[in-house]
Amino acid sequence: MPRRQKLQRGHRPAMPYVTSPPSSAACAALAARALEFRMLTAARTGEVTGATWAEIDLASKVWTVPAGRMKAGREHRVPLSIRAIEVLNEATKRRESAEPDAHLFPSSRRGQPLSSMAFEQSLVRVGETGFGPHGFRSSFRDGCGACTPFPREVAEAALAHVVGNSVEQADRRGDALEKRRAMMEA
Repeated sequence: MPRRQKLQRGHRPAMPYVTSPPSSAACAALAARALEFRMLTAARTGEVTGATWAEIDLASKVWTVPAGRMKAGREHRVPLSIRAIEVLNEATKRRESAEPDAHLFPSSRRGQPLSSMAFEQSLVRVGETGFGPHGFRSSFRDGCGACTPFPREVAEAALAHVVGNSVEQADRRGDALEKRRAMMEA
Protein backbone atom coordinates (compact mmCIF):
# COMPACT_ATOMS: atom_id res chain seq x y z
CA MET A 1 0.00 0.00 0.00
CA PRO A 2 1.44 3.45 -0.86
CA ARG A 3 2.43 5.73 2.00
CA ARG A 4 0.00 8.42 2.87
CA GLN A 5 1.31 11.90 2.18
CA LYS A 6 1.44 14.34 5.03
CA LEU A 7 -1.05 17.14 4.88
CA GLN A 8 0.64 20.33 3.74
CA ARG A 9 -0.54 23.29 5.75
CA GLY A 10 0.42 26.82 4.98
CA HIS A 11 0.65 29.71 7.37
CA ARG A 12 -2.65 30.86 8.76
CA PRO A 13 -3.93 34.12 7.30
CA ALA A 14 -3.13 37.13 9.45
CA MET A 15 -4.62 40.58 9.65
CA PRO A 16 -2.07 43.14 8.46
CA TYR A 17 -0.68 44.86 11.57
CA VAL A 18 -1.60 48.28 10.16
CA THR A 19 -5.28 47.30 9.95
CA SER A 20 -7.50 48.30 12.84
CA PRO A 21 -8.89 45.42 14.88
CA PRO A 22 -12.56 44.56 14.37
CA SER A 23 -15.02 46.89 16.03
CA SER A 24 -15.71 45.42 19.44
CA ALA A 25 -19.09 47.12 19.54
CA ALA A 26 -20.21 45.08 16.55
CA CYS A 27 -19.24 41.77 18.14
CA ALA A 28 -21.21 39.92 20.78
CA ALA A 29 -20.13 41.54 24.04
CA LEU A 30 -18.50 38.64 25.88
CA ALA A 31 -16.89 37.07 22.83
CA ALA A 32 -15.67 40.51 21.75
CA ARG A 33 -14.04 41.12 25.13
CA ALA A 34 -12.40 37.69 25.01
CA LEU A 35 -11.14 38.32 21.47
CA GLU A 36 -9.83 41.74 22.48
CA PHE A 37 -8.10 40.24 25.53
CA ARG A 38 -6.53 37.62 23.26
CA MET A 39 -5.24 40.33 20.93
CA LEU A 40 -3.92 42.48 23.80
CA THR A 41 -2.05 39.58 25.37
CA ALA A 42 -0.92 37.82 22.16
CA ALA A 43 -2.22 34.60 23.71
CA ARG A 44 -3.44 31.45 22.04
CA THR A 45 -7.16 30.65 21.97
CA GLY A 46 -6.98 27.84 24.54
CA GLU A 47 -4.98 30.00 26.91
CA VAL A 48 -7.74 32.62 26.90
CA THR A 49 -10.75 30.30 26.90
CA GLY A 50 -9.32 28.31 29.81
CA ALA A 51 -8.23 31.36 31.82
CA THR A 52 -9.55 31.60 35.37
CA TRP A 53 -9.60 34.42 37.89
CA ALA A 54 -7.05 32.57 40.04
CA GLU A 55 -4.48 33.17 37.28
CA ILE A 56 -4.95 36.94 37.35
CA ASP A 57 -2.99 39.15 39.73
CA LEU A 58 -4.54 42.59 39.28
CA ALA A 59 -2.20 44.18 41.83
CA SER A 60 0.88 43.09 39.86
CA LYS A 61 -0.92 43.36 36.50
CA VAL A 62 0.16 39.84 35.55
CA TRP A 63 -1.68 36.86 34.14
CA THR A 64 0.11 33.58 34.90
CA VAL A 65 -0.86 30.85 32.45
CA PRO A 66 -0.14 27.44 34.01
CA ALA A 67 2.19 25.02 32.23
CA GLY A 68 -0.65 22.59 31.57
CA ARG A 69 -2.37 25.03 29.20
CA MET A 70 0.77 26.17 27.42
CA LYS A 71 1.80 24.62 24.12
CA ALA A 72 5.43 24.32 25.29
CA GLY A 73 4.39 23.00 28.71
CA ARG A 74 6.04 25.86 30.64
CA GLU A 75 4.31 28.43 32.85
CA HIS A 76 4.04 31.80 31.09
CA ARG A 77 3.65 35.19 32.77
CA VAL A 78 1.81 37.75 30.68
CA PRO A 79 2.06 41.45 31.54
CA LEU A 80 -1.37 43.07 31.43
CA SER A 81 -1.64 46.41 29.65
CA ILE A 82 -3.92 49.17 30.87
CA ARG A 83 -6.52 48.18 28.26
CA ALA A 84 -6.26 44.47 29.19
CA ILE A 85 -7.02 45.44 32.80
CA GLU A 86 -10.03 47.45 31.59
CA VAL A 87 -11.27 44.40 29.67
CA LEU A 88 -10.92 42.31 32.83
CA ASN A 89 -12.81 44.93 34.82
CA GLU A 90 -15.63 44.71 32.25
CA ALA A 91 -15.54 40.90 32.53
CA THR A 92 -15.80 41.18 36.32
CA LYS A 93 -19.26 42.70 35.90
CA ARG A 94 -20.37 39.48 34.16
CA ARG A 95 -18.59 37.16 36.55
CA GLU A 96 -20.78 34.15 37.36
CA SER A 97 -19.02 33.11 40.53
CA ALA A 98 -16.65 34.50 43.14
CA GLU A 99 -14.76 31.20 43.04
CA PRO A 100 -11.13 31.60 41.91
CA ASP A 101 -11.53 28.80 39.37
CA ALA A 102 -14.35 30.66 37.58
CA HIS A 103 -13.53 31.36 33.94
CA LEU A 104 -12.72 34.90 32.83
CA PHE A 105 -14.95 34.45 29.80
CA PRO A 106 -17.64 31.86 30.60
CA SER A 107 -20.04 30.45 28.04
CA SER A 108 -23.79 30.54 28.43
CA ARG A 109 -23.50 26.97 29.78
CA ARG A 110 -22.85 27.53 33.46
CA GLY A 111 -19.35 26.56 34.56
CA GLN A 112 -18.06 26.10 31.01
CA PRO A 113 -15.53 28.32 29.24
CA LEU A 114 -16.32 30.27 26.11
CA SER A 115 -15.84 28.04 23.07
CA SER A 116 -12.97 28.58 20.67
CA MET A 117 -15.52 29.07 17.88
CA ALA A 118 -16.75 32.24 19.59
CA PHE A 119 -13.62 34.01 18.34
CA GLU A 120 -14.25 32.94 14.75
CA GLN A 121 -17.91 33.92 15.02
CA SER A 122 -17.00 37.36 16.37
CA LEU A 123 -14.84 38.01 13.33
CA VAL A 124 -17.54 36.76 10.94
CA ARG A 125 -20.13 39.06 12.61
CA VAL A 126 -18.05 42.10 11.69
CA GLY A 127 -17.37 40.86 8.17
CA GLU A 128 -13.78 39.73 8.74
CA THR A 129 -13.47 36.39 6.98
CA GLY A 130 -10.00 36.69 5.45
CA PHE A 131 -8.14 35.76 8.62
CA GLY A 132 -8.71 33.86 11.83
CA PRO A 133 -7.88 34.48 15.47
CA HIS A 134 -4.51 32.71 15.25
CA GLY A 135 -3.47 35.33 12.72
CA PHE A 136 -3.48 37.91 15.51
CA ARG A 137 -0.31 36.36 16.92
CA SER A 138 1.36 36.78 13.53
CA SER A 139 0.06 40.33 13.31
CA PHE A 140 1.41 41.04 16.79
CA ARG A 141 4.85 39.73 15.82
CA ASP A 142 4.89 41.65 12.52
CA GLY A 143 3.83 44.85 14.27
CA CYS A 144 6.50 44.47 16.96
CA GLY A 145 9.17 44.06 14.32
CA ALA A 146 7.99 46.87 12.08
CA CYS A 147 6.68 49.48 14.50
CA THR A 148 8.53 49.17 17.81
CA PRO A 149 12.17 49.39 18.91
CA PHE A 150 11.88 46.22 21.00
CA PRO A 151 14.30 43.41 20.16
CA ARG A 152 13.13 40.21 18.53
CA GLU A 153 13.77 38.23 21.72
CA VAL A 154 11.28 40.36 23.67
CA ALA A 155 8.57 39.92 21.01
CA GLU A 156 9.19 36.18 20.90
CA ALA A 157 9.04 36.00 24.72
CA ALA A 158 5.63 37.70 24.57
CA LEU A 159 4.48 34.88 22.29
CA ALA A 160 5.97 32.29 24.69
CA HIS A 161 8.38 31.17 21.98
CA VAL A 162 11.77 29.73 22.84
CA VAL A 163 14.58 31.62 21.12
CA GLY A 164 18.17 30.56 20.60
CA ASN A 165 20.10 27.36 20.95
CA SER A 166 20.26 25.28 24.13
CA VAL A 167 23.24 27.24 25.49
CA GLU A 168 21.48 30.59 25.03
CA GLN A 169 18.33 29.17 26.59
CA ALA A 170 20.28 27.90 29.61
CA ASP A 171 21.90 31.30 30.10
CA ARG A 172 18.65 33.25 29.71
CA ARG A 173 16.87 32.69 33.02
CA GLY A 174 14.52 35.67 33.08
CA ASP A 175 11.35 36.19 31.10
CA ALA A 176 11.84 39.91 30.29
CA LEU A 177 8.51 40.67 31.97
CA GLU A 178 9.09 44.41 32.41
CA LYS A 179 10.39 44.83 28.85
CA ARG A 180 7.36 42.93 27.61
CA ARG A 181 5.11 45.14 29.75
CA ALA A 182 6.49 48.24 28.03
CA MET A 183 6.05 46.58 24.64
CA MET A 184 2.43 45.62 25.37
CA GLU A 185 1.65 49.28 26.12
CA ALA A 186 3.35 50.50 22.91
